[in-house]
This record gives sequence, C-alpha cells and structure tokens, in this order.
Amino acid sequence: MKILANDGISKTGITQLEAAGFEVLTTTVAQEQLIHYINQNNIVGLLVRSATQVRKDIIDNCPSLRLIGRGGVGMDNIDVAYAKEKGLHVINTPAASSESVAELVFAHLFGGVRFLYDANRNMPLEGDSKFKQLKKAYAGGSELRGKTLGVIGFGRIGQATAKIALGIGMKVIYTDPFIDKASITINFFDGQTVSFDFKSVTKSALLQQADFISLHVPAQKEYVIGKSEFNIMKEGIGIVNAARGGVIDEVALIDAMEEGKVSFAGLDVFESEPKPEIKILMHPKISLTPHIGAATGEAQDRIGSELASQIITLLK
Repeated sequence: MKILANDGISKTGITQLEAAGFEVLTTTVAQEQLIHYINQNNIVGLLVRSATQVRKDIIDNCPSLRLIGRGGVGMDNIDVAYAKEKGLHVINTPAASSESVAELVFAHLFGGVRFLYDANRNMPLEGDSKFKQLKKAYAGGSELRGKTLGVIGFGRIGQATAKIALGIGMKVIYTDPFIDKASITINFFDGQTVSFDFKSVTKSALLQQADFISLHVPAQKEYVIGKSEFNIMKEGIGIVNAARGGVIDEVALIDAMEEGKVSFAGLDVFESEPKPEIKILMHPKISLTPHIGAATGEAQDRIGSELASQIITLLK
C-alpha cells in the first residue's frame, strides 16, 4: 500500500511505515496534478501539512484513497466532514507540536520586550557607526516575569504556552468558550511537579487585564481581534499570533501600533499567506517568522511517528 506524504514526513515516520509494509512516497505533487498522481499510483493514504488542500474534488475523484492525514493540529485545509461522510479516515496529530509552537510564542515575546526584532535589523547596518545611539534606543526593555499573559484558546497549544509562562513567573488568564475549567501540571527535570487550576474569563476581561496576548484558535470566519478589541486593551500591550492567519485584523493591528496601543506584535501566520502584505513585512514593530511553529526536529519526529502509528492501526 502506498502513502503519499505530499508536504513531507520525518524519517522516523517513514521508517515506521516501511517496517509495517507501506511504501512511502515523498514527491511534492502540485495541487492541480494531485488527483492524477493519486490515481496513477494507487495511493491509499495522503499526508499533508498546511500547503496542500484536500477538498471535495480530490475526495470524489480518487477512489483508491482511504485515509487523509494532517501533520499538525488545524485541519482547515481539509474538507473533514465530507471526507468522513464518504468513508475516509481523517487523522491529525494534535499533541505532537504543542511545545514547539509554545516555544516560538515565547521567542517572539522575549524578542519583543527586548526589541530584538528591530535590533537584529539595525545592528548589521549601523552597529559600527551608531552603537551608542542604538544602545540608548533599545535601553527601555521590560521583563515578562510578573506580567499577565492572556491566552485566547486554551487547547493543547494554549496550555503548553501557559506552562512556559508559569515557569518564568507570569500570571496566566485565559478565555475559551469550550473549556470552562482547566488544570495544568508542570513536570520538572527531577520528577517534581506543580499543578495549577484555571477558570475561563470573558474575552473582554482578558483584553482589559492582559499585558501580553497569545492567540491559539482555529481559522475563523470573523476576526477574533479587531479594532474594537484593540480599543479596550492596555496601552503598550504585546500580541503574538502563531495560530492561523486571519484571526487578527492586520489593518487594525497596524493602526494600533501606529497609535502606540500595541508596543509590538509577533506574527508566524498572516492573512494573505503565503504572500504577506508589505506593510506587515516592513513594519519596525513586528517580529516575523514564516509559519514555522511546528518546524522543529523534535516536533516533526513526533508528528511522523504519531501519523505512522495511526495509519498502521487503521489500514493494516
């Protein structure tokens, strides 16, 4: 049986699948050629990340296909309900990349409060000629410790982000319409654990109380953060989006930064991805990464292994 990992899969996942008798193809097939390729090669399992779209056309026109797998959490690039209705297995790896995304959130937060997003642009250009001026420009940093992190969406990634925040001494509040209460246990290197209990607050309360905000929600039809939300936030707030493009109104974000309401933003995802707007890319108060939240070796190994285990269980 052939598995097409169209957006790639870790060596760990390939090894597991091959040991179970599957043939794994890692050719990246263009979207418009995918149906032909699947049929020509009698593919039974299609694995994707965020690049490949698996819509009704593929589901309807690929009779050999028995399984669709998403290496990651969000499945907005797959017509999940329709695929299941047609009898296909649809799987993902919700737990595998949580820690990697959470660490990227804090890369943006740490870089934000110490102006690394801007210093890394200007030091190569003017570090030798304007060292003292740059030192003065970046001297007004702040600490994350003791500040309040507001987490919007408290699933696995939101909770992984909260764990890091708690570990560095931040207060954590969250809002989630589906998770009223949550308990988080932090495991330390020596076997000790500390547990924390949380209760969801209203979105309005979070926006008013948080010093920093991190979003962890799936793709939405409407903005989660727009002009009205920015208006009730604290002055100088920092905001990070490593969830999905389109959950923040980027025009309103630019305005809020220009007005001083938002001190910095960290963006791993974008409304017009994969071609982010030039105003976003060039803005001096935005820390930028190209949708790499789950792109660590450790996370990709876990994703590959988790996909392989599910495929072997479902198709063998």
